[in-house]
Amino acid sequence: MLIKISVENFKSFDKREELSMISSSKIQGHKSHRMKIKQTQLLKNAVIYGANASGKSNLVQAFAFIKATLENGLPVGSTDDFCRNKEANKTRESVFELQFTVGDTFYAYGFSAILSQRVITEEWLYELTQDGGSHQLFIRERNKKPTLGKHIKLSDAELSRFNVYSEDFADQETQLFLTEMNRGKKYDEHSGFNFFREAFFWIMGNIIVIDPNVGISNTDAYYNDESLENISDLIRTFDTGITEVKTRRVTIDEMSKMIPAEIVHDIFTHLTNQLKMTNLPRIQTTWRVADGFFNVRIEGNLEPEITTLVLKHGRSAFDFSFVDESDGTKRLFDLVDMLLTDRPDTVFVVDELERSLHPKLTEHFLEMFMEAHEGVRMQLVFTTHEDTIMDQRLFRRDEIWFVERDADNASKIYSLDRFKERYDKKLSKAYLEGRYGAIPVFSQFSFQKGE
Repeated sequence: MLIKISVENFKSFDKREELSMISSSKIQGHKSHRMKIKQTQLLKNAVIYGANASGKSNLVQAFAFIKATLENGLPVGSTDDFCRNKEANKTRESVFELQFTVGDTFYAYGFSAILSQRVITEEWLYELTQDGGSHQLFIRERNKKPTLGKHIKLSDAELSRFNVYSEDFADQETQLFLTEMNRGKKYDEHSGFNFFREAFFWIMGNIIVIDPNVGISNTDAYYNDESLENISDLIRTFDTGITEVKTRRVTIDEMSKMIPAEIVHDIFTHLTNQLKMTNLPRIQTTWRVADGFFNVRIEGNLEPEITTLVLKHGRSAFDFSFVDESDGTKRLFDLVDMLLTDRPDTVFVVDELERSLHPKLTEHFLEMFMEAHEGVRMQLVFTTHEDTIMDQRLFRRDEIWFVERDADNASKIYSLDRFKERYDKKLSKAYLEGRYGAIPVFSQFSFQKGE
């Protein structure tokens, strides 16, 4: 499960800011919204509010940036992603760190980089202990070969392999060592290298980032008739007019006519990279982009299997495609997998969850998500403007967060819990009145009218 994310000198974040999923011991309500791992209570939800351009989406993009860098190295277009409110930030390190659990093991993984120079300056992985301490697993500093923590126990053969890997990696400036230690490498279940595998695959496979324009998931939901029937039943509860969801096969040429060719290229590049990393015989993913919704499966050297949606409406004799649906219905298909998934320990990070959805539909979705995953290690982190769900009936105070720009135009993150509101407080009203900040502040404008 996600424990916290911290980010520094990235987009609108100047100084180090963090979003923590550690619950407050003072709040007794909604106990089902917490999961206890060892002695630590972790929250299952985080809802993030803020004005337009406050930096909410940049927090979501920090998750995506970490994953993108793990997959392909520092993105070529990231040279302007430092916080540009100060000239000195151009040559200052940007820092990214995730703390998370895999099973009952607590990890802290992060890296720093000078983005303007596209150079990684440091990378680290620690195992965290319940007494507040940590054990170094590996560290890598600029122009030096990565080194293991002193307590790591390896066989002579594994130590020899590590020395070869680290020597070969010493001059890498844009790639991450955690990636290198998973690139086409196989470890047995008792290997001393398994912490490399656990950390990498949790971040890459268990954090699912969904933004308003592109949704990506590794769901199995659209690949068999039984799950398609479940999707049909679920979609009907949202009153969209859709009564049945099916799929049909399409070719790459057909797919290229439905969405831009560069996006098709990105999809297959992503899948090819995943195949190289995982050594799996087969890989699949579901992509929603603009007006296209596609399920793509690649197995060995066979031709890719591509399907798209076929939608039935009531008694209509005609089929409808994804492009025919409203923006709200399209948005629902981004979110359906979040309700049906049985993948353990997944963190869904969603930007603008309520985009194009009616407020009651958003509330209905959240209630279903909480019900579907009660007692399960499943987390939802999302940004929103929807004030009607800022309700202690739905969320604990420590699950509600705000992002606000300060006088230097830098984003700050803080929790509602610091305001110590009563349980019966009307939170949405107090928020819109400005009690918690993180709302738009308008300046005066005078219209010039002619004689």
